[in-house]
Amino acid sequence: MTQVRVSISPDKSGTKARPLLWPIIFLLLFTRDARADWINLTGAETAPNIAEITVFDDRVEVALEVYVGDLETFSALVPDDWLKDQAAERPPLAERLRQFSENGLRFVTDSGKTLQAALRLVEPRLRKDRFSPFAGMINPYTRQRVPEAPADKRVLYVELEYPFDGEQPKTLAMAPPSSEEGRALVTIGFIVYHKAVPVIDFRYLGATSMLTLDQDPWYSKFDNPNLKRHHKDALMSFLYVEPYEVRHEVLTRVKDLGEWMDLGLRGDRYIELDELEPLKQRIGEFLLTKNRVTVDGKALQPILDRTNFVKVSLTGIRILEAPERLELSSAIVGVIFTYITDGMPQQVEVDWELFTDQIQRVPATATDPAGPLATYLEPDANVHSWTNFLKNYRMPTVQQVDVKETIGELRVPLLSLGLLLGVLIMIIWTVLRSRRQQSLRLPLVLGTLLLAAGAAAYPIAQFAVARPAMIAGDLDDERASALLQALLKNVYRAFDFRNEEDVYDKLALSVSGDLLTDIYLQHRRSMAVQRAGGAQAKIKEVAVEKASAERIAGNGLSYALHGQWTALGTVGHWGHLHQRKNRYEAVIKVTAEDGHWKIIGLDLRDEQRIDKAAPGGSPVQPAGARPGS
Repeated sequence: MTQVRVSISPDKSGTKARPLLWPIIFLLLFTRDARADWINLTGAETAPNIAEITVFDDRVEVALEVYVGDLETFSALVPDDWLKDQAAERPPLAERLRQFSENGLRFVTDSGKTLQAALRLVEPRLRKDRFSPFAGMINPYTRQRVPEAPADKRVLYVELEYPFDGEQPKTLAMAPPSSEEGRALVTIGFIVYHKAVPVIDFRYLGATSMLTLDQDPWYSKFDNPNLKRHHKDALMSFLYVEPYEVRHEVLTRVKDLGEWMDLGLRGDRYIELDELEPLKQRIGEFLLTKNRVTVDGKALQPILDRTNFVKVSLTGIRILEAPERLELSSAIVGVIFTYITDGMPQQVEVDWELFTDQIQRVPATATDPAGPLATYLEPDANVHSWTNFLKNYRMPTVQQVDVKETIGELRVPLLSLGLLLGVLIMIIWTVLRSRRQQSLRLPLVLGTLLLAAGAAAYPIAQFAVARPAMIAGDLDDERASALLQALLKNVYRAFDFRNEEDVYDKLALSVSGDLLTDIYLQHRRSMAVQRAGGAQAKIKEVAVEKASAERIAGNGLSYALHGQWTALGTVGHWGHLHQRKNRYEAVIKVTAEDGHWKIIGLDLRDEQRIDKAAPGGSPVQPAGARPGS
């Protein structure tokens, strides 16, 4: 059997304050408000005119937003009572719609018949604000500026219906209002759905475009290869390799699972509300037995982490937050399996076995700390293999923060002190010999030699000890910032471990007392929420912006750290990366225990989300791209 080998190349205090730590931990384990990362860079969703087209079994429906500057081109749709004196000069509405069907927005079947439009609604509105974070910026691929939406948000909103005269055609041609030379008279951004399935992402309708309609809406497509949707595959495999964890994630259309298992549904068109949870359970249990994963040659026990119904949106994959009746043709389910590892694996393989007559090529992506790398699986090349080539990669660690490295050391010249003690003895001996009227030459010579040796040994023979609490003094801002940075990094890093005992043990290195137990229990509760439908974020970067320290009197060696820092968290699932960056301001109480710093209290004063694309996260590199490639 041929194997697909994916090789990853390296690239260069108190009880009051305690509960306030929860927002830091919980908010950074985000899922719900993050959108998927794919972003349309054509700018079609910001075009002056927008047409949202849906093809049903018996008709085509169009929701049209007409820019006020292009009303002349769409004048046939403007109501008579809006034109006052000019209304009498116009043809009746039926005639205007006939002309619009022939010369305006046109739909022509494979038999050559032009569909006739019926007007369902027309009213003034403000254009819909569609997500386009890079509007007005330079497209990094084309080096062209991404268009912006018109400053004037007024539109004529129109709903049209184009009934089929008989059965649904096999093909359907769509054309914008055009000149005699075939040039589009206005700029139209359009999106097309076949029932509930998006056939394309937002694109420009600049010429006649031919849509082939399949009995399964998922496989309907335009002849023009540029007219397609971002998420086009019905079945996808994602492998995530991280320290202490390997995840295998499967994204599949529910309808295609019917090729391998009994879905147990009452109908063949919809998944009803009461069928959602039982179906998720069946799908998870079925996939647990498929697509064997080995880590360093061993078949580890898979953990069914979570199963979610998802939707294909204009920005990619979106988790279905609230239960709803789903159309079987468009329903997609994502399943995540987790494998706990001791560290960073050297070899991971997925033996993929799910293919159908229609699905003979399955996209597979392996993602490690260096980034994603994509390939395809086929029946005769069905092993997805990842090999560790991360030569410069450092495993995340949690280390205790030494007190002496923060407050400075007291260097004790032990040898010099010993020699000085010898000098003192010689002095005493000299005094005694002087009283007895004995020779003083020997003790004086020995004393002089010891004194000289002590002076010579002083710079080299020293023993470093932590500065005692009574003389520790205050911490300057630089030392306070370094201490805060180290402790925060430890707290965040502890949650990178997947075994709960490991999490507790790593937290215990930097958090003390009741606060440690409270944080650990809170983490367990948050994990329960995540496994119900979320994904755990990892903190990739902690940056202390400013910090100061105030000595806490009467509490041993303790300080109140007044700090401000940012934390950047990311989470990847099903080929998408979500990002969140928050800024925090807090007072963190620390104390010295057994020569190491421990957090004993935290009072969160302020928290703000500051990432640039706050509603939607950040875009990632295209599939298959690697840092430096």
